[in-house]
Amino acid sequence: MNSAPQLITFDLDDTLWDMRPALQAAEQAQWSFLASRFPRLNLDATPRDSLDIIRRTVLEEEPALAHRISLFRERFIDALLQSNGVASDEAAVAASEAFAAFLSERHAVALFGDAVPVLQALKQQYRIGAITNGNADVYKTPIGHLFDHAWRAEEFGISKPDPALFHRAFTDAGVSAAEVIHVGDCHRNDVRGAVSAGATAIWFNPEGGDSRVAASVVKNLAELPAAIAQIERRSAE
Repeated sequence: MNSAPQLITFDLDDTLWDMRPALQAAEQAQWSFLASRFPRLNLDATPRDSLDIIRRTVLEEEPALAHRISLFRERFIDALLQSNGVASDEAAVAASEAFAAFLSERHAVALFGDAVPVLQALKQQYRIGAITNGNADVYKTPIGHLFDHAWRAEEFGISKPDPALFHRAFTDAGVSAAEVIHVGDCHRNDVRGAVSAGATAIWFNPEGGDSRVAASVVKNLAELPAAIAQIERRSAE
């Protein structure tokens, strides 16, 4: 007999909500702030190639920022401003304020229709957690009250699919890997990552498909309770 599930963890972006609308609005908020703060610089007209060069340079100088995407964005904005002649002190303050504008929109997420009722149903039987590589704080979204735990890669400097992030989550929650089911849309980061850490994975794939790694594949969130129940029945055998 295997351990019964105690904790259901979720990826966030493109698993519980469509990431694109919030990210697009957040980017717009960031650039609008910078345009109003530095109207003469015309920053939003900066060629994409130039922006990419600045991003690469920032990462080359601080490789650890690859796992700290919020700080990376701030450093990028700072570098962009300084490359346009803004003094370092002013650039740092403006970068922080621009990121705040970005983050306020980043949390205005467009939830998938089944997200709330499914989370409410699962919460009656299991603890609910989030494990994300993104910088959205689930507690600042409309579904924050449904979560018992949340882990963001940037808080620990490690990202999915590294099993170390999953192990940190399991330890913090006081559960063994065998007592966790992780749900996510990315087969590499979520499915392979969770399984490599010893947990069970459910692949959320709206297009369907097969997986030799995931215990189950669901095309919509409404299928989750039945998929989890089936896994639990197997664990009792």
